[in-house]
Amino acid sequence: MSFKLASDYEPRGDQAQAIGKLVRSLQAGHRHQTLLGVTGSGKTFTAANVIQALDRPTLVISHNKTLAAQLYSEFKQFFPENAVEYFVSYFDYYQPEAYIPSSDTYVEKDSSINEEIERLRLSTTSSLLTRRDVLVVASVSCIYGLASPMDFLEMLLTIRSGQVLSREVLLAKLVEMLYERNDYEFGRGKFRVRGDTVEIQAGSADDEGVRIEFFGDEVDRITRFDPLTGHSNGQLTVFTLFPAKQFVTPADKLQAAMRSIRTELEERVSWFESNGKLLEAQRVRMRTEYDLEMMQEMGFCSGIENYSRHLTGRPPGSRPYTLLDFFPKDYVLVVDESHASLPQIGGMYEGDKVRKTTLVDHGFRLPSALDNRPLNFPEFMEMTHQGLYISATPGAFELRNSVVGNTEFLPNPKGGLGEAGAGGLRRVSRTDVPVEAFDVTTPGAVLIAEQIIRPTGLLDPEIAVRPLRDQIDETMELCRQRAEINERSLITTLTKRTAEDLAEYLKDVGLRVRYLHSDIDTIERVEILRGLRAGDFDILIGINLLREGLDLPEVSLVCILDADKEGYLRSQTSLIQTAGRAARHVNGKVYLFADTVTQSMRQLLEITEYRRSKQMEHNTKHGITPQSVRRAVQESLHTILRGGDEGRLAEGGGAEGQTLAETLKELEEEMAKAAGLLEYEKAALLRDQIRELKAGAGLVVETKIQVAAQKKGPFKKKGSWGKKVR
Repeated sequence: MSFKLASDYEPRGDQAQAIGKLVRSLQAGHRHQTLLGVTGSGKTFTAANVIQALDRPTLVISHNKTLAAQLYSEFKQFFPENAVEYFVSYFDYYQPEAYIPSSDTYVEKDSSINEEIERLRLSTTSSLLTRRDVLVVASVSCIYGLASPMDFLEMLLTIRSGQVLSREVLLAKLVEMLYERNDYEFGRGKFRVRGDTVEIQAGSADDEGVRIEFFGDEVDRITRFDPLTGHSNGQLTVFTLFPAKQFVTPADKLQAAMRSIRTELEERVSWFESNGKLLEAQRVRMRTEYDLEMMQEMGFCSGIENYSRHLTGRPPGSRPYTLLDFFPKDYVLVVDESHASLPQIGGMYEGDKVRKTTLVDHGFRLPSALDNRPLNFPEFMEMTHQGLYISATPGAFELRNSVVGNTEFLPNPKGGLGEAGAGGLRRVSRTDVPVEAFDVTTPGAVLIAEQIIRPTGLLDPEIAVRPLRDQIDETMELCRQRAEINERSLITTLTKRTAEDLAEYLKDVGLRVRYLHSDIDTIERVEILRGLRAGDFDILIGINLLREGLDLPEVSLVCILDADKEGYLRSQTSLIQTAGRAARHVNGKVYLFADTVTQSMRQLLEITEYRRSKQMEHNTKHGITPQSVRRAVQESLHTILRGGDEGRLAEGGGAEGQTLAETLKELEEEMAKAAGLLEYEKAALLRDQIRELKAGAGLVVETKIQVAAQKKGPFKKKGSWGKKVR
């Protein structure tokens, strides 16, 4: 199928020109192009139109799970008839294996897998191998190791009605594909046998099973059915089944891998012994022998991914197979919030390498464990053939690469494209090609599409600079004025202590204020932001949490204290992103408190002036009256039981008539449901409330680390987590 965009909206503002420019550039075969879109300009809708026009498999990368889930929901609505998939880390909780030499402390790997996300990951790989109309929304998890696509295809099983196939051969194949036989509790990744009938629920299936009926050694009938009711949903003539897990290896390759692992083990033990490291030699022998025994008997072991190089037959030092290997060569990469996502991708490799090198040096892992790693940035770029980078503040990588021919960017005293490049940079090209005459085949053309006209007609907020001397008193008065007309304010400081002290001071003078920083629990942060929108208080003080990703339409004032303290928190990117928090309100205004105008401040002022002039010109030309964004305030995450009875919940009970056990059971069901719907904040809140209820009732609440410390194995710990291990 082709990508088919379903939307009641047509491109508005400068969306149409951005779509046309990006499509022409991508169709011309250029590798890098950037969409410079301001906050609230509909960048996701523009990207959806580009994807439809290109009609090629697409990978969309976001730098965190929450934003990825939001993008996944939006693209599912835009492309209801196509395969929109979700690929993020399937760990609800993950503690990596590590060793701390200074205290001789070994930390065992521990994790909790979210089964719904694992199903979505399997659905992703299955779709990529069977169809072209696939759009995958992923986090940085997509650069971590997976099984080889060739092994995945080799393990694929196709069954046809009338095919000669014995039941015993089918059952053996299902076990090899890591399906679990369970005749009593049927579910995803399991099968059951009833006489000449075998029922299977695929690893990527949600709520549908397949019933295969045999007549002797022949497949008599294949039927889809509802696992809950058993009712048939229709017959199939052919059925293709993928493995139940993403890490699969054919039996012959597993045996060859075990021989290779044993060879490496003997070499490593010999090296340790020859260098007088007898403790390390004993450690690596115990661990590896135990893992080999588990692989021989069970087909897998804990931490089997550390042997991925042997299992896939790759040479030492080679890159791992990842999700990118499942895409065809002509796929398109879309990087959302590229100024944050690309640095994150580039930073994964080194941190992983340092941790594993310590494990290898002290005998906890074989050297081949170093080949179980994320891609480094050059490897990632080698596997991406065409990319679209989306950001309101593109980074140096995007600016440097989104050109054709010999072009470079230099600091510019004015903002915008044409005379200037994106983000306050001007284009200097030997060919001196004007952007207005954009032609992607011309050397020196800038492949950056601006999208600065909002469909709502909203302008970028006005920027004003005020002296530092009276910044607290003036901020207090500005916030008071906004509160009187029921509008919200944000204040950014440089330190946590300043945020707390300022909040206390403003509270003492009668203002309704809260502060927000990294020491506050994640769920409480969500509640604080909800409270600001709902009008529970008028002013929110923060540090770096008031940047990209915050959608606060009620905020009309942003005060940036100490704006002239040049650095990460007051860089050009930070200032533009922070100022954008006031861009959803018609009365939006930003105050910079400074005694000197820094380079970053100057660029913010110039870019804002350039954008406002174009936005006002467009509004005047088309008779548009700017309107504030209006969006319903989300329900409090604390309202989870019928009637939202938080009082009884806090006292250890639930809704009226419920026992503690019934309340806990209901909360656990709600938590599982929230996780299945990708509502991570709600699921985490429910988890915390379950723990509080258990603790209040005197029940033992074990943490993941405490449970991990009690595990048996070749590296059993002495006592609880954190003790020394010999």
